[in-house]
Parts: sequence; C-alpha cells; structure tokens
Amino acid sequence: MPKSALIVIDVQNDFCTGGALAVAGGDEIIPDINAAVEDFDAVILTQDWHPSGHSSFASSHAGKTAFEMTQMPYGPQVLWPDHCIQGSTGAALHSALDTDRADMIIRKGYNPAIDSYSAFFENDHKTPTGLDGYLRTRGITHLTLVGLALDFCVNFSAVDAAQLGFDVTVRQDLCRAIDMDGSLCAALDGMTAAGVALT
Repeated sequence: MPKSALIVIDVQNDFCTGGALAVAGGDEIIPDINAAVEDFDAVILTQDWHPSGHSSFASSHAGKTAFEMTQMPYGPQVLWPDHCIQGSTGAALHSALDTDRADMIIRKGYNPAIDSYSAFFENDHKTPTGLDGYLRTRGITHLTLVGLALDFCVNFSAVDAAQLGFDVTVRQDLCRAIDMDGSLCAALDGMTAAGVALT
C-alpha cells in the first residue's frame, strides 16, 4: 500500500487576509485542509521564514518596488513586499490551521541571499531543504499539495516533487493563487507538463 503525505504550503498570516502579501481567499481553504489531514499517513507543513532585509524584498533594492522583476545570480526573481520575517506575527502559521497532526515543519527562505519557493529546493534549484530525504526515509511515495500560493510556492514544490519521482497531486480547491501577469495559467501548464495531477 503506497504511503501518502499531505504537504501544506505556507498557510501563514502574511499570506492570509490582512497580511503583508495576502492571497485573495487564503483563509477560506483552512477548514477543508484541516478536514483532509486525517486521510494521510503523514502531514508536513512549510513556512516561509525570511530574515529582515532578505534579498527578495523590494525594500532591499534601491529604486525598486514590490512585484518588479530583478535578476539574481540564480536567475529572475520577483521582488516582494517584506513578508514572513522570522519570529513575526506575519510569519506565524494561521491560528485556524490544525498543526497538531503535523509530523514536520519545513522552514524555507532563511538564506538572506536566495529566495525559496519550493518545499524541496531553494530558488537555485540545487540547494535542498531536506524534505526529499525525510519523505524517502518514511517510505512515502504519494504527495498531495495544498496551500498558498498555487502559482508560486505550491507550483514550484509540485514540479520539484514530480521531478524527484514522487506521485504528485495538487488539490486546486485547497489552494489560492496570486495570479500576477499570467502566472496562474503558466503554473498550471507547467505542473501538467511535469506530470502533476490537478484535481
């Protein structure tokens, strides 16, 4: 019998209503995520966890504004509003999210020089978070991804997971997207091309 894990991506205050980088409807998915956790052998939560002055923040680049693109040593990077700063209320997991069933919390984006959308790799697509090894040692082969935001962190995590050989499903009903300049359509196409099942 294949072992399955629910990966809950970045359900944090800053990505929910009133947050620094709020995703429209981000709070709405929480009750159904809580209901889904019982269906899986393991539950892993991810948490964006940036130091102050992170290089992905527009405020760290003179003359730049949020949502502009810039070039980093590892490739193109969206510049974001300051968000999910380590230890802040904004970085905390949403209080309505049931964290009791979580086996593990993966924190990402803590390297000040590089952003990290994926639960598996930083944005250089090389530096691992350790999640791959954890899942393999647990014998987990099937992953279902939910959370925020569908077109960024969920998307990058799902594509990386598929490329690592996991059987990957994204529950679109348990995600919400930013949808910036066609990012949602591109993400859905990219996930499909990578072999991710979208349900």
